[in-house]
Amino acid sequence: MKPPSLLQTSEFDSSDEEPIEDEQTPIQISWLPLSRVNCSQFLGLCALPGCKFKNVRRNIQKDTEELKSYGIQDIFVFCTRGELSKYRVPNLLDLYHQYGIITHHHPIPDGGTPNIASCCEIMEELAICLKNNRKTLIHSCLSPTIPV
Repeated sequence: MKPPSLLQTSEFDSSDEEPIEDEQTPIQISWLPLSRVNCSQFLGLCALPGCKFKNVRRNIQKDTEELKSYGIQDIFVFCTRGELSKYRVPNLLDLYHQYGIITHHHPIPDGGTPNIASCCEIMEELAICLKNNRKTLIHSCLSPTIPV
């Protein structure tokens, strides 16, 4: 076993030390226009609400309240349950349910890809949400902000 000074940590490891204060900035949602695929709707993309790792310290309650205030009705979550625990939001799916947000959980390990059957299921659910004019959001573990 390597001495502790030689151990390398993953860029995404979360710290065991709790911060003094959570991040106070509003959660950022990028709205992706879907006009290129003949859809008048927009699809929201955001980072993982409540996520805690490295220098990121989001407040899960505040983030979820903000998503609800934006009118988000459906959220597609691609994180595995293990990843939700790793980023310190193990009860996120339950919290969405408490706020009346429909959650479409399709766990895909970070950096992985869904198989064709899963991809078709995700696309079908997403199409139904958009067809029914539901305000829909997608996030994976560490969704980047997409400029639109």
